[in-house]
Amino acid sequence: MNVDQFTAEHAPTETDAPFQLENKYTLDVAVDGEVTAKAGSMIAFTGDLSFTGRSSAEGGVKGFLKQAATGEGTPVMAVEGQGHAYFADHEKKIQLLELDADDSITVNGEDVLAFESDVSYEIASMDSLAGAFAGGFTNVYLEGPGYVAITTHGDPIVLEPPVSTDPSATVAWSGTTPNVEVNRSLSDMVGQESGERYQMQFPEGDGFVVVQPYEEHA
Repeated sequence: MNVDQFTAEHAPTETDAPFQLENKYTLDVAVDGEVTAKAGSMIAFTGDLSFTGRSSAEGGVKGFLKQAATGEGTPVMAVEGQGHAYFADHEKKIQLLELDADDSITVNGEDVLAFESDVSYEIASMDSLAGAFAGGFTNVYLEGPGYVAITTHGDPIVLEPPVSTDPSATVAWSGTTPNVEVNRSLSDMVGQESGERYQMQFPEGDGFVVVQPYEEHA
């Protein structure tokens, strides 16, 4: 294709939607006020926007993500102003969800890309997984209304409980609360820790569980 065809094919889509996908890996957010995004995920922006990093591990959105290897706070950022911001995260596929006022979802902290300011959130750590993840397994409870963008390695599958999952491949869940079980028969395999030793067990009931074909923290 010639240059004109190339630029036309890959130009941003004109729309009034606050969150939209430009392709499988790039999120376009029309900022009019404030949104929250994973620090380091901005790849471009237009308009009058400011990016304020928040790295403290204490309180509010400042404790939003944790570094699995160290347990230290991973910074997030407030994006403020008016304009368009484009976000991506290591070519992970972006899944865009619109939560109603009575919708909620819990997401692995590593897999939250961005969410609107009207979305409320609460941070939790599953200390029972401290043996698999330094500092435990950090997740973020998000409640609508508003848009939420999460990321997955490859195409996810959505399962109905009851189901057991590998924590390293578990992206999100809703309407259910997992228990953590340890399979001691897999505690030592050829002298190495097995990723299947820890299992998240989601009991029967309403809700869904999102898993990806990739072990993010194995």
